[in-house]
Amino acid sequence: MSDGQRPVRVEAVSTPGQPEVTDELKELYRGFEQELLIPLWTQIGGLMPAHPNSHAVPHLWRWQNLVPLAARAGDLIPVGRGGERRAIALANPSLGGRPYATPTLWAAIQYLMPGEDAPEHRHTQNAFRFVVEGEGVWTVVGGDPIPMGRGDFLPQAGWNWHAHHNATDKPMAWIDGLDIPFQYQVESQFFEFGRDVISDAERITPSRSRSERLWGHPGLRPLSVNSSGPGTPLLSYKWEFTDRALSDQLAMEREGYGGTVEPGHAAVRYTNPATGSDVLTTIRAEFHRVARGSETIPVRETGSSVYQVFDGSGVVTVGDVSWSVTRGDIFVVPSWQPFSAKSEAGSTDSDSGALDLFRFSDTPVFEALGLGRTRIDSQ
Repeated sequence: MSDGQRPVRVEAVSTPGQPEVTDELKELYRGFEQELLIPLWTQIGGLMPAHPNSHAVPHLWRWQNLVPLAARAGDLIPVGRGGERRAIALANPSLGGRPYATPTLWAAIQYLMPGEDAPEHRHTQNAFRFVVEGEGVWTVVGGDPIPMGRGDFLPQAGWNWHAHHNATDKPMAWIDGLDIPFQYQVESQFFEFGRDVISDAERITPSRSRSERLWGHPGLRPLSVNSSGPGTPLLSYKWEFTDRALSDQLAMEREGYGGTVEPGHAAVRYTNPATGSDVLTTIRAEFHRVARGSETIPVRETGSSVYQVFDGSGVVTVGDVSWSVTRGDIFVVPSWQPFSAKSEAGSTDSDSGALDLFRFSDTPVFEALGLGRTRIDSQ
């Protein structure tokens, strides 16, 4: 095997902490290469750093730039078999051109034209939809039509049949989140095509899905169901309940009763009503509301996050980068990068008068492996 064909290269370098470069050392390294061996002492700085050094970088995508491109794709790109979904993935600029927002998380804007159907399929990747604006699309999961409206969060555990249909005369865009990069790296993914056309019974447009009628009652679990599977059985978390929970927390704080995670910062986590755990085994989803003039304390966490500004305006800081953000903007927080947000929202740009942030992360994976760690940075 020639030098150019060897998949393993071990270089003898004269640097602190490395052995003295000699002809005997070089010969040893050639032997390592021949047997496909790599000594730890040449790699430890990269394999075992003092703290996480993510391959991802902080990055911001402007909603006002994404939507026109998605609309143009709606004119040019069919949504049927082959392309399968008119989903346009966000590509972190430091991940080699892959369609990954972070090394473990996939985020995309999906666009459905009036009257269109996205055909049925299923995959092992866990997924969700979050709607920052618009209405009129129903996602059909296991035959259950579920309406999608502004502020609604719609999780879906892997290996469930699902399709979408737009029942209106207007297009609609939303964001998709999946664990595609994680499952790709661990080589666990499966995919299967379903029906090309959903039935007439699935094309109805109810105001509440069957999953909501069964599971969508706070603090109440139906006794008719013994097991709900690996993900949440509630397929839609309505904005009206999320909004009320956040508003109540801030109101309680003003009344002197606490209820917020820190001054001016209300937050909730979407949970599985059957178990109280995260809605998906690999994805955590939360909603944060930062009152006007308030600023959150910088926090570092192992694992990565993607945020979308649901409403309002403000300044977010990730590591050494700060951006002014407004409705729809999407940004990435890589592993162990400090994140903070300052609200500049008011009645003119926010229904709540606050900066509202939807967040999803890979935290359940890290916690399941005992690798979760959080640090609050001093101001």
